[in-house]
Amino acid sequence: MALKNSWLVYALITTIFWGVWGAFIEIPEKSGFPATLGYVVWSLSMIPCADVALKFVNWSIETDRRSIFLGATVGLTGSAGQLLLFQALREGPAYIVFPFISLFPVCTILLAFIFLREQAKARQWWGIGLALIAIFFLSYQPGHAGTDVEGVSWVLYSILVFLMWGVQAFVMKFSNDSMKAESIFFYMMATSLLLSPVAIAMTDFSQPINMGFKGPYLAFIIHILNSIGALTLVYALRYGKAIVVVPMTGLSPIITVVISLIIYGVIPSGNIAFGVVMATVAIYLLSD
Repeated sequence: MALKNSWLVYALITTIFWGVWGAFIEIPEKSGFPATLGYVVWSLSMIPCADVALKFVNWSIETDRRSIFLGATVGLTGSAGQLLLFQALREGPAYIVFPFISLFPVCTILLAFIFLREQAKARQWWGIGLALIAIFFLSYQPGHAGTDVEGVSWVLYSILVFLMWGVQAFVMKFSNDSMKAESIFFYMMATSLLLSPVAIAMTDFSQPINMGFKGPYLAFIIHILNSIGALTLVYALRYGKAIVVVPMTGLSPIITVVISLIIYGVIPSGNIAFGVVMATVAIYLLSD
């Protein structure tokens, strides 16, 4: 399915699809379909993507212990990180949680640089730096005056998500050296499904839940964009460097901002506009 030297195409597909996903993902939740059940729908949306990918390799999946461990690690760090993010947002302020967690590429870059000895051109290092700045500003949400923040458990959850997502991308790159990309995605799908009961248990069923079209059905349509992006990310990391691919895909909010501007007429704030400019320059530098 994948062609060598095409990491940029796969990375751009991931960035675009995740950006479109980000622009519409709030619709089901605002319509009364909780994000925790959205996780369940997302895990189900990975099934058709895995099916299509595995058909290209005749459903040949690595089943040795090492492959299962690496594949499950990729899946669990991503899925468990998402569930911990739900909890962090329940207990802590989004305007702190999101910018901090969005910088997880820093963790991936350090791991890839130290353990995989990945290097980049000078202009790509500039791109990496600008991408991290852009990611922060694109994710920043101003706090509200008088907002009380209690407890510190959300800080721990945020740190764990930061580490989990950073490690996930690193292990995804590392495992690509010995596993087929399709097998990695299969284990990502399997582990996300296994954690679905946890998401269901986290759901507040005392509140009304929209089970109509704008609930699980629309959520599935939107979440499949995320799943496709996750699949192409595996291919991007198979043929590209993690220190370049991960910061680039982290710039998906720029697509979200553009779509929100066109469809919803939402004028970006100063920090968002600055992030868009930095992201545009970063993509140009990283794509060399």
